[in-house]
Amino acid sequence: MSMKLPPILRALVAMGALATACGPGTEPTTPPDSGTSADAGTRNDAGTGTDAGSSTVDAGDVEDGGRSIDAGPDADAGSENDAGTTTDAGTTTDAGTATDAGTTTDAGTTVDAGTTVDAGTTVDAGTTVDAGTTSDAGTTVDAGTTVDAGTTSDAGTTSDAGTTDAGSDDAGTTDGGSDTDGGYTKIRIMAANITSGNGQDYDQGHGIRLMQGVKPDVVLIQEFNYKANSAAEIREMVDLTFGPGFSYYRETGAQIPNGIISRFPIIESGEWKDTQVSNRDFAWARIDIPGPHDLWAVSVHLLTSGSGVRNTEATNLVKFIKDNVRESDYLTIGGDFNTDSRSESCLTTFKQVVTTVGPHPVDKNNKDGTNANRSKPYDHVLVDNDLYQYRVPTVIGASSFANGLVLDSRVYTPLSEIYPALSSDSGASNMQHMGVLKDFLTPNF
Repeated sequence: MSMKLPPILRALVAMGALATACGPGTEPTTPPDSGTSADAGTRNDAGTGTDAGSSTVDAGDVEDGGRSIDAGPDADAGSENDAGTTTDAGTTTDAGTATDAGTTTDAGTTVDAGTTVDAGTTVDAGTTVDAGTTSDAGTTVDAGTTVDAGTTSDAGTTSDAGTTDAGSDDAGTTDGGSDTDGGYTKIRIMAANITSGNGQDYDQGHGIRLMQGVKPDVVLIQEFNYKANSAAEIREMVDLTFGPGFSYYRETGAQIPNGIISRFPIIESGEWKDTQVSNRDFAWARIDIPGPHDLWAVSVHLLTSGSGVRNTEATNLVKFIKDNVRESDYLTIGGDFNTDSRSESCLTTFKQVVTTVGPHPVDKNNKDGTNANRSKPYDHVLVDNDLYQYRVPTVIGASSFANGLVLDSRVYTPLSEIYPALSSDSGASNMQHMGVLKDFLTPNF
């Protein structure tokens, strides 16, 4: 025996059939390079830091070890894949067709007027087919995918930047893309060991906001850890801080790795062995800036155990540079040197390949120290003579710093110039360094 259903029940049945047809969306397949999560386990070496606690300068110095395995890098935390993409999910054009739901014939009936079937149909509204499609530009799945993600940068391969001219001599090309001024390109270089919290990582967001506030083009970054350090998560950090157009290289197998992040394509990268320490090396990248000369960037994190050890590290690095970097290219060495003074022997050694002369970057109060209490020059951006000749003031908003900036948000005014940085960011727990910036205007010819 068949029963004829009322119109509203027939509509409900139809909607159920539609929901069945629109099954959940398929998540994008993880690309082969996403397996470079060898770095993700690097935190197991947390206790291997030979210098853990050895610094007698700053009582809380945990740079050379002591990384907490459980410092909060939840491997899935904040990945938000497609969960928040409501751009398609809230399409009320089909879901809320009040012309049918609220027909004046049944205007008073609570059955049609208030039905969540037509008016608020969670069937269409919540379908992961629309909500989770990879065509949604805002999904963190696309933003954090390891396709573009510098995935091979962890492996040290030159394909990290994804540039078409990888490995070429790049003679005279201007394919870097940049802000130009009359045939010149402005390049802001930043040294950044600005991690916070107990994990020597950027999870807390203080260092991320500081870098966002000053918009560097090339970052020589230390303690390059974020969440569980998967390739997708490192890509997520770079995208969040700088944008998806930036390339990066992050050294492999290190507890507190060095790295380079660049607005310009990275066409070659790798690491040179630091024989004095076991939990990081010297990370380097050859960067395709506009013009006939590439920029070689070397990110360093020298030991806290003494000036003699730091000079040995400098001696070894100078040899690597002389053996590998072309004289015609530009060179910058930057990062956390842990130097107690500007007359340390390692800085004298570095004079063989870069200039160390002043005047030096300062903060808003004209102070040049870069450690937490601002008494010692721990952090540096050093360049060779070829690049030094193109130095220009670092201009942020209406403020100008003739010789570069020591970024201390605690004293920076007006704070709006370095938004979204907060005044308290540079004073965050276990932030032991200030960022250092220098600007250059290089010719495109």
